[in-house]
Amino acid sequence: MMDTLAQTDRAPANAATFLGGELGPGPAWLQSLREQARVRLGEIGFPTTEQEEWRSTNVAPLRQWPLHAAEPGARQVGPAEIEPFRLAGDGYCLVFVDGRFRADLSTPPGRDAGFQAGSLRAQWEGDARELQQHLARHAGGDANFFTALNTASFEDGAFVSVPAEAVVEQPVQLLYLAASERPGAAVHARNLIVAHSGSSLKVIETYASLTEEPHLTNAVTELALGPGARVEHCKLQNENERAFHIAAVQAAQSRDSHWLSHSIATGARLARNQIQTRLGAEGAEAILNGLYLARGEQLIDHHTVVDHAQPHCDSHEFYYGILAGRAHGVFNGKIFVRQDAQKTNAKQTNRNLVLSEHALINTKPQLEIFADDVKCTHGATVGQLNDEALFYLRSRGIGAALARRMLVRAFANDAVERITLAPVRAHLEQLLTGWFEGLDTSLSSHDR
Repeated sequence: MMDTLAQTDRAPANAATFLGGELGPGPAWLQSLREQARVRLGEIGFPTTEQEEWRSTNVAPLRQWPLHAAEPGARQVGPAEIEPFRLAGDGYCLVFVDGRFRADLSTPPGRDAGFQAGSLRAQWEGDARELQQHLARHAGGDANFFTALNTASFEDGAFVSVPAEAVVEQPVQLLYLAASERPGAAVHARNLIVAHSGSSLKVIETYASLTEEPHLTNAVTELALGPGARVEHCKLQNENERAFHIAAVQAAQSRDSHWLSHSIATGARLARNQIQTRLGAEGAEAILNGLYLARGEQLIDHHTVVDHAQPHCDSHEFYYGILAGRAHGVFNGKIFVRQDAQKTNAKQTNRNLVLSEHALINTKPQLEIFADDVKCTHGATVGQLNDEALFYLRSRGIGAALARRMLVRAFANDAVERITLAPVRAHLEQLLTGWFEGLDTSLSSHDR
């Protein structure tokens, strides 16, 4: 299934590649975290389909790739090339090319903006107190293989910190661009977002490719929400269809905090998104929203974990998948309700639209409940376009192709409309239009 890389003079990736043969840079406290991560890598080993968490997603082809660390600056990237990917409008944008911060392409907040947003590397070289408190503390000790690999290896990333009661009106975009023209470039991107008590923030995390070369993105984003904090986090992944994209998003929520998460995945040959939150104090609320579109030979995987650790917390999950060609979708959603988490309200929904007889979806909603006074529901559906709805539209003079697109767009809009960021919705409208135009016989085969 997986693409092979062009011939190079490098041997296939061996164990040292994945065991963090060289630790990333940083001060002593960070090196200690990196060493712990390397030990963790040795304990858990490379994931295989024999493990339950990876049963439907085979990442073994990565071990055959001639992977190498991306070389920042190997290709010149100017403002014109990044302009199509800027979604923050007049807001703030931090640009990373092949994993390294590009100040010349970025529009960070000024000193009078009332909050911080910039390079993670610059932060650990300066006042690192917040980093020491949060970095690798939320996606840390029990990390999966690729999260541990990221901790051992990352060289840069984004740091965003909003002080107590501050409201950041404009969105902050974290824009990651893969620009290497050498096949097999690997980037380990790390982001830390801290929203202190009563603060409000919107973040757009974007991943795209500037070439058609195969590459690996291994990204980890940690969010720490203080009491009463409100954060909307939108992750958009539209890398080229020869790429591997593996990502973890981990949130830690305090009392009365509100986290609205969006995961939009349309790119990469294989994309795996691990999205987790821990509702660690009463009154916390999480809404996890996702949309994945896969065609051709793509595999897009979403694994979610919502950990209700305290009482009187709410969570709602809505994930929608559209699959065409020979694409493969995976959804695995877990809701944990711990013994003390009485009065929990948790809902999980996964809906999938299959546009081809060869497309495949593996969906597995899960509940583990150890409290007795809770309200928890989950459900998953897999279906095709409704023939009666198609007939209704066609009987009113609408062509077959347009009728199908209207129905599929209506299905996708349930997820799109939950995004409050107007620039992101506009971008998704263009992306969806292009995606539909890229479908060949997978839609038209419905008429046969």
